[in-house]
Amino acid sequence: MKDKRPGGLLVPLTTPFDDVTGEVAPVHLRDNARALLDAGATGLLAAGSTGEASLLDDNEYRNILEWLRDVVPPEKWLIAGAGRESTRGVISACRVAADAGADAALVRPPAYYSPAMSNDALIDHYRMVADDSPIPVMVYNMPKYTHISISDAIVAALADHENIWGAKDSSGDLKNLSSYMEAAPNWTLLVGSGALYYAALELGAAGAIAATACFATKATCEIGLAYSAGDKQGAGSMQERVAPLHAGIVGRLGIAGVKAAMDEAGAYGGPVRAPLKGLAEKQQQEVKELLDQAGI
Repeated sequence: MKDKRPGGLLVPLTTPFDDVTGEVAPVHLRDNARALLDAGATGLLAAGSTGEASLLDDNEYRNILEWLRDVVPPEKWLIAGAGRESTRGVISACRVAADAGADAALVRPPAYYSPAMSNDALIDHYRMVADDSPIPVMVYNMPKYTHISISDAIVAALADHENIWGAKDSSGDLKNLSSYMEAAPNWTLLVGSGALYYAALELGAAGAIAATACFATKATCEIGLAYSAGDKQGAGSMQERVAPLHAGIVGRLGIAGVKAAMDEAGAYGGPVRAPLKGLAEKQQQEVKELLDQAGI
């Protein structure tokens, strides 16, 4: 286990699929990972929302983590998305991730039975996961997909668990991130939006897990680097360059947009997995124009 906690810019990797067979493409996966780390990313998140986690089977999940561990050096982070619908399933995913070499697990709330997911149910869920997970756990707040919002009351109740290190907040609401900071001042908090990276750092966040970094890695990374160097003007200027990419590609077009932008930027994005649909020709042109405007 690492003796520090993640910070800086981590990239939520897409999962590359072969455009003929539809199988996970390990060569493209490793090539993308190397390029992202070489561009300055402090680590990678595998099998998260951007990685089409819910569309992967158990063997693919394990293989992806093992393939990535081969190319992620020890000083960089490999975080595994470990969201499942049962507490038992999450614990199992955390164990698989640990065996494959992941440094920590990012755990979304169970969503299928969302009406039954009271604060008490979620608190018990995360405590049981953290009790049995062999690697540190981070809470993942992603109400856009789960339709569940992790409240600051839940965060406060979990704040003293030694195996829960922090949270990724993808609510898009800085007030929510700020409430987490008040509820758990010792947690490591990462913002899940490339558009809010600068503002989150101003609030005291440790960094970001931002999908804009999949195709605009250096530009997104520069926000944090400039900020940490005391160049707030430079960080703000770069944030203005990245924000439209988040709004127009990540937020509006989703994973298909991210993969199309990667293809346009010289990485391998490739197809999304059904039932997701690829972009229409007009949308692909919009992606190209947004990247051109940002100088990517």
